[in-house]
Amino acid sequence: QVQLVESGGGLVQAGGSLRLSCAASGRTFSSLAMGWFRQAPGKEREFVAAINWSGGSTYYADSVKGRFTLSRDNAKNTVYLQMNSLKPEDTAVYYCASTRRALPVVVHSDWGYWGQGTQVTVSS
Repeated sequence: QVQLVESGGGLVQAGGSLRLSCAASGRTFSSLAMGWFRQAPGKEREFVAAINWSGGSTYYADSVKGRFTLSRDNAKNTVYLQMNSLKPEDTAVYYCASTRRALPVVVHSDWGYWGQGTQVTVSS
């Protein structure tokens, strides 16, 4: 069993930055791939970024590539999503997720555990 708790969401102006954190419980964290998805009102949940168990490989959606950076600290059981140059279209609830599958995995149904989500709102 893995429990995920996101934090760091909020309201920011376009062009600003936020850093989301996802703290995981359980001793298996270092063996899990971790990822972020987001869901805007009226839209499907979409893949944002993922990182493998060691942090050596990362994957990003084209819409965030070059602006978002995903990292992890296995000693702290935490992953971080640094979001820069935010745009109004980045507004969504952001969810942290974990999977035992080999990356890349972009379909949300292939991710086994989910956090409760954190709201990110980017004003124009």
